[in-house]
Amino acid sequence: MTNPRKTLGSSTLEVGRIGLGCMGMSEFYGGARDEAACIKVLHAAVELGVTHFDTADMYGVGHNEELIAKAFADRWGKVTVATKFGVQRGPGGEWLGICGRPEYVKEACEKSLKRLGVETIDLYYQHRPDPNVPLEDSVGAMKELVAAGKVRFIGLSECTAEQLRAAHAVHPITALQSEYSLWTRNVEDGILGTCRELGISLVAYSPLGRGFLTGGIPNREALDEHDWRRSNPRFSEDALAQNARFVELLQELAARKKATQAQVALAWVLAQGEDIFVIPGTRRIERLRENLGAGSVELTAEELAEIRSRLPKETAGARY
Repeated sequence: MTNPRKTLGSSTLEVGRIGLGCMGMSEFYGGARDEAACIKVLHAAVELGVTHFDTADMYGVGHNEELIAKAFADRWGKVTVATKFGVQRGPGGEWLGICGRPEYVKEACEKSLKRLGVETIDLYYQHRPDPNVPLEDSVGAMKELVAAGKVRFIGLSECTAEQLRAAHAVHPITALQSEYSLWTRNVEDGILGTCRELGISLVAYSPLGRGFLTGGIPNREALDEHDWRRSNPRFSEDALAQNARFVELLQELAARKKATQAQVALAWVLAQGEDIFVIPGTRRIERLRENLGAGSVELTAEELAEIRSRLPKETAGARY
């Protein structure tokens, strides 16, 4: 089990290439919230060498950041935490839209600092571009946060190549967080190339296809009744049936590599470049160990070419 550390972008922010996405510890994937159990997973992750943890102010309407604060109160020297702003929610969890106004950027940062209990956020992302605010204005406010010592490095999430260039001209962008996996490869159409041209790392969220690529979701009945994936187009019965082709390919490869499907799926993303990092999420220590094991799965050039040739050209169902 290996988790080699690399530098994010051209910054001095060095983290393991396999991090931990913490969103599901607060909501979205069903089941009762178990804070004590999640803290055990977070502690185990640090003990196993995970150094990069991803959260956002909208996960659990602030709960996720507070959970991180409780787990790492005596471990801040061992971890790097990224959080995000921009997706507004009300106190009851209601969705209020996207906001990138400069004054809101600063307000959101102050609230995240307070919830996390830190003086500086390691990596601060704009969760989504605000269609009503020039991205340069939002990044300008983030630049001021860096100057004030409240943020070390800044990132963006789910933006276009053109937006990335415009933002990078205002202040160096350390990382772009976007969905990337065997069944979601749209970042390869210009975005990944732009990241490399500008020296920006890609942090891949949902590298396991929101759990589908592990083979653990053969049908909708496998999902909790409160799981948000039940409303996701890719998890309709028809889409699940069509996308089973991805799982079948991974089953074959996993048997060949003497690994699990999750490990092969993660290994494929990591094999796309040393500048790519993954943040799979889990609430179980055994799955955490399994995911970290992907670092020991090596795919040869021939195997990577074979996978490319056998991947379905289209994925059934929209991402959202």
